[in-house]
Amino acid sequence: MSTASRYQPHYRVSDYLQWEGDWELWFGTAVAMVPSPFAPHERAVTKLTYQIESSLLRHECDCRVYAGLDWIVQDDTVVRPDVMVVCGEQPEKHLERPPALAIEVLSDSTRSKDCHAKRMLYEEYGVACYLIVDVDAKSIQWLQRDADGKYQDQSSQIKADTFSVTLPDGCQVGFSRELTFQ
Repeated sequence: MSTASRYQPHYRVSDYLQWEGDWELWFGTAVAMVPSPFAPHERAVTKLTYQIESSLLRHECDCRVYAGLDWIVQDDTVVRPDVMVVCGEQPEKHLERPPALAIEVLSDSTRSKDCHAKRMLYEEYGVACYLIVDVDAKSIQWLQRDADGKYQDQSSQIKADTFSVTLPDGCQVGFSRELTFQ
């Protein structure tokens, strides 16, 4: 370990909860969130949230959709997916267990983290389904955990405009690519 790294602070959730501004906490390291996203990103988040909420209501699922809620992964790691679905008991403040579904909408400043670091984090910490939405390419990558806890790419299942994701509790969430990218 280098001398400099020994003097780097290792933050915890208790520190994170006192900070002002938009932050994530990655294994004890404070990471400033980028400035607010551009309009296409926010439109996609809004349309995805609407589609999920509509599906959950139609199928009477015991799940809720959240946009911008903190997920406390562990005592030194807090992330904020663009959209997530939580089934069963709902959080009072922050989510403290893996969501059933997490969605990240890519932007130039988050692309690498969303496609690599968050993918590994979500897979390791039990997010059953992870969608990576690219508004520029108008594409959706669908990753689903298998019985061994590893993500399998299900993107080939998205053959038409609409597709459905089955959550761990059996609830179906339907998506329209056309609506997402309008």
